[in-house]
Amino acid sequence: MLRRSLVFFSVLFWYFLFSLPLTAQTDSSLVSELRTLVETPAVPGYEYGLAQKIIAAVPKLRSQTDNLGDVIFTVGSGSPHRLLAAPMDEPGYVVSDITSEGYLRLQRLPQGGALPLFNELYSAQPVKVETRSAKWIDGSVAALSIHLASGRRNPPDPDDIDNMYIDLGAQNAAQVHAAGVDLLSPMAIERKLYELGGGHLTSAAIGDRFGDAALVDFLRHLNPVKIHGTLTVAFVAQQWTGSRGLERVLNSVKPEELIYVGRFTRSFVPPRAAQGQAESHKPARQPGSGVLFAEESNGATSNDLATELQQLAQKDQIGTATDFSGPLLPRGYAAPPPLPARNVHIGIATAWPSTPAETIDGHDLAQLESLLTAYLQGEPTHEQIAAAPMLPKPALVARPTTPPTPEAALKALIESYGVSGGHEGPTRETVARLLPGWAKPQTDSAGNLILHWGNAEKPRVLVVAHMDEIGYEVHAIRPDGTIELVNKGGGTSAFFMGHPVFVHTADGIRPGALELPEGWDEPNFRWPRGFLAPALLDVGAHNPDEVAQLGIKTGDWVTIPKTYRNLLNRRASARSLDDRVGCAALVSAVWQLGQSVPNRDVTFVWSTSEELGLLGAAEVAKRLGEQGHAPQFVFAVDTFVSSDSPLESHRFGDATLGDGFVVRAVDNSNVVPLPDVEKVVAMSHRDRIPVQYGVTGGGNDGSAFLRYGSTDVALGWPLRYSHSPAEVIDTRDLDALSKIIAAVARGW
Repeated sequence: MLRRSLVFFSVLFWYFLFSLPLTAQTDSSLVSELRTLVETPAVPGYEYGLAQKIIAAVPKLRSQTDNLGDVIFTVGSGSPHRLLAAPMDEPGYVVSDITSEGYLRLQRLPQGGALPLFNELYSAQPVKVETRSAKWIDGSVAALSIHLASGRRNPPDPDDIDNMYIDLGAQNAAQVHAAGVDLLSPMAIERKLYELGGGHLTSAAIGDRFGDAALVDFLRHLNPVKIHGTLTVAFVAQQWTGSRGLERVLNSVKPEELIYVGRFTRSFVPPRAAQGQAESHKPARQPGSGVLFAEESNGATSNDLATELQQLAQKDQIGTATDFSGPLLPRGYAAPPPLPARNVHIGIATAWPSTPAETIDGHDLAQLESLLTAYLQGEPTHEQIAAAPMLPKPALVARPTTPPTPEAALKALIESYGVSGGHEGPTRETVARLLPGWAKPQTDSAGNLILHWGNAEKPRVLVVAHMDEIGYEVHAIRPDGTIELVNKGGGTSAFFMGHPVFVHTADGIRPGALELPEGWDEPNFRWPRGFLAPALLDVGAHNPDEVAQLGIKTGDWVTIPKTYRNLLNRRASARSLDDRVGCAALVSAVWQLGQSVPNRDVTFVWSTSEELGLLGAAEVAKRLGEQGHAPQFVFAVDTFVSSDSPLESHRFGDATLGDGFVVRAVDNSNVVPLPDVEKVVAMSHRDRIPVQYGVTGGGNDGSAFLRYGSTDVALGWPLRYSHSPAEVIDTRDLDALSKIIAAVARGW
């Protein structure tokens, strides 16, 4: 009698604990689960960090972890024994070598298989590398600098893994080891989950995590008393490397039924006898298709379990479709274990699968969880995916009362946005707020910010650095809601297409995804040619009205997200170091010079639209020239694009990071008179400022003044991977640059 009472009260306890209505879930719970899981890297065989997040998300249920790292929850007892499984891992890399110069070499996991453009879309991107203490540190993938490409006949192929190097800021292998990185350390691309319009969600690895999110949310709201028989929920490891985790669980659990929830994959079938060529099959559905059921190459779903689920979905008004997917258990070194007779592979569609901008429809995900809940508990969930919030505009930088360090000024400038072509306002505001209180800069008709000291007839010195960065502008909105962009400053298409972006509107920031060109996943794909290739943007809209509801209109501007990231050895990585380093150096020099520069006529200019052809500087040069006040000397402060990289030819541009600022003696727009090069070097030696000089590519703002009689003495700093999301500098070079700018302003 006592035993029966304990059983009764136990059931009653579980009933009240878990019987809150599922419709009471918050609108964002499923997206919140997905965000946590997506933003946790999990390379095959290294899923332990993600496994811990999953275990922590379901504290009410006891879990087990097997020898491969599979996380397993079991509820109920008896027959039928159902297995509900989702994969944890994502394609990524492990460190396979460390060079004497401190670069990491890589091997991809999985080592084989078709992952179109996977290596190339990592090129020039910020990444994370895990240390021995399980800390993830920042790195950058080396890339070719577009300014150094002219004349190279056979540049390295960025999609070839032999050309992949990871830059942690180290100068030798010992520094890499000291940071805790070693052979076999995993590496994955840096990522965030962004909510687009229409319930769409984008992030790297989102196609590898939607199943985990659905299962975690299902377990968090599970009512055990409604489970009939035994339910095993498994988060399996190493799906990308031969389905090893799933095989392990199938072998140990021996379920009567399997529901696998995960991405649909492409596959190759044997050659047709008539053609003699292998045929590729791949999923074809797009986000918004509802719950997908995997079909075989002949178009048939596997068995009656799929039919039951489809009928249940129809009853509960859950949208479904079928699509192709490769086999769950591909043949490896040994024959895979048999699947139970009742098995089904379900999932949701992804756009641009296994790319940094992979996209799903959150409504599909909510329907997927509803179907699982309806089948296993008898009642569907009804979670709604909330409208995507507008990201706030970056906060204004606090006005300093004491001189900021050059690096502090740089960080503030990096984390402001300002695309060429009249969109530099946020950056101009940041520059103005970083200046001392006595400084009263003026803004001219071209948007340039100008600060002037003195009125001596000679010498007249002007120092200029540009505020703008490369990006895009909204050009037109198509009937299907896709947005046409025009390029504002050139770059390498693979650095930006297939990655998340920000649309800067009048009210705030809307995330989006830059679409990949048609045919991107075909073997003969070629990137669009041209320095200014146009692009298409997906913001989750299906027509122009939905685009308007997001607050997006023609003329708005687009950038990639960016963050200032510290690397090893005082090195740093970010997008738009070109030319925020120059802007920061001018800010620092203003503080060093103070309110008065005796017997001088000095002008500092933070210019606009340099990336579109030196437009802002040309406006200043024309105005001063027509007034008869053209400067005698212009010190144009811009990047010295350096070949200090494992991918570049060291024939020119060979300035070393950390060895000082650079006299940009020759570039595509100017040749500095040799006596002036020698004078800058002599001043640097006198003041013990580290200096280099040399030849690089690109042009500089100072060349716009040449026709008015000015001498252009271009200065810069060594930069790796120019015009990319993962540019790298040494902040000691920034310090040197700020000092020489102050020195030439005082004493040239």
